[in-house]
Amino acid sequence: MQRLKIDYVSDIACPWCAIGLGGLIAAVDRLAGKLEVELTFQPFELNRNMPPEGENLGEHMVAKYELTAAQIAENNAQITALAAEAGYVFNLTRDSRIWNTFDAHRLMYWAESHGDPLMLQNLLFKDNFTDQRSISDHAVLAEIAVEAGLNGERAKEILASETYLDEVDERMKLWLSKGIRGVPAIIINDRHIIEGGQSSAVFEQALLQIAASSAEPA
Repeated sequence: MQRLKIDYVSDIACPWCAIGLGGLIAAVDRLAGKLEVELTFQPFELNRNMPPEGENLGEHMVAKYELTAAQIAENNAQITALAAEAGYVFNLTRDSRIWNTFDAHRLMYWAESHGDPLMLQNLLFKDNFTDQRSISDHAVLAEIAVEAGLNGERAKEILASETYLDEVDERMKLWLSKGIRGVPAIIINDRHIIEGGQSSAVFEQALLQIAASSAEPA
């Protein structure tokens, strides 16, 4: 069976990262028996200097992309529809906020060796986009960790300290050094890249093509 190594470079504050993950997982599930996939989540911060209290999402979009209120509403409607196709419920409103995600990425790093990072990632997306909870808040993050089957007391210890701070920072710098400037960026076998929140059909075709090319003799 062909084996693919997939690094999913993403930010929990990025709605397209949730949409892309839904598409990728659906494609991988359909290709079960044909491909074996090793999936690793890689951290990326779109807004490194975001304060812990976050910012109003609409105001952030106006300041960063110079969008009008009508454009923001249209964008939110499009994203919500695509998220539903990918299996996520988005509740984006004028009161939605965008949060600093560094500590959430530290929990993801921990989950890599102590739990189920895919479950944790999906729960973080849910709490952010569906439940509109602060994914900067340590108490919220500890609750999410417990829901993902992780040790809640250990989660609190990690968040209250600088545990995994350097490791996550180094990983972020690594992807920046490789030219990654936007997410999601899906790196396959350290060579191929798929960018953006693609559909399951796009991912399925791409994975099959990459697997076929990888299997060809040099």
